[in-house]
Amino acid sequence: MSTFPEATPGQRPKPVFNKGRIIARSLLLTALALVLAACSAVRLAYNQAPSLGYWWIDGYADLNDAQTTVLRRDIDGFFAWHRSSELPSYISRLQQWQQLAAADSNPEQTCVQFTQVQTAYLRMVDRALEPMARLATTLTPAQLQHMQRRYAKGNQEFESDYVRVSAEERIDNLLERATDRYETLYGDLSDAQLKLLRERIRQSPFDGSRVNAERLRRQVDLLKTLRELQPERNPTAAVVALRGWHDRVMQSPTPGFPAYSDALVRSGCEQFAALHNTTTAEQRAHAVRVLKDYETDLRSLTAEQY
Repeated sequence: MSTFPEATPGQRPKPVFNKGRIIARSLLLTALALVLAACSAVRLAYNQAPSLGYWWIDGYADLNDAQTTVLRRDIDGFFAWHRSSELPSYISRLQQWQQLAAADSNPEQTCVQFTQVQTAYLRMVDRALEPMARLATTLTPAQLQHMQRRYAKGNQEFESDYVRVSAEERIDNLLERATDRYETLYGDLSDAQLKLLRERIRQSPFDGSRVNAERLRRQVDLLKTLRELQPERNPTAAVVALRGWHDRVMQSPTPGFPAYSDALVRSGCEQFAALHNTTTAEQRAHAVRVLKDYETDLRSLTAEQY
């Protein structure tokens, strides 16, 4: 239920464009779509996620036929595991969220839920590392250059929204994203709620330049890691290398950034709790219905495996 931009690396789990996490990321976005999309779209998105995940990766690396065959097989295996092993826990979490949505909240309670989602994300990363290592060892210099160019395009988009803008324009961009997400859960927000949300965003420690610098560091780190794997093309060494890179994503070596990241998470938890506590009985009932519909969709998805 975060209100920060999807590419903001100040949060955990930190969504960034990379090979080592793409399967996990595509699935995590599907799971977190529980609060971002209409319930009728959840089943469709989940069932299409293997294909969408492949095309997302291909957009970054321009895969050849041999890589495509192996990657599609690995993605299918990942989602088969996730459907049977992870979806049941999501259903339980949705049931808990329905109870929480009907009552007041606080930042501590919100951050507990965030941590639970992060734990599920880390399980997906562990599952995705081996297939991503197989892909990483087959990447060519031309594909890594293609990946670097794709990074550059995404960097321009991020900078245009959060760096090369005035403070008020940055707040407007953050507010637009936050409003869309909150209104999916609660329905229309009142003027007073939008004012509160804008003020919370204004008080957030989010720093577009600082976040952008960390994004660039991670990209350079990943490309360097991938290039160092190419001479030996050892999948076992690749798993270790990609895990090391991911550890540096989760705990940045940049002095001061881990504390900054924690402050962003805390700010997000405070923002959500503050807004939730202003919601009306009707808005809370709307949230419960939305979450219940997601639960129903996930139950249908788990039944489809049998």
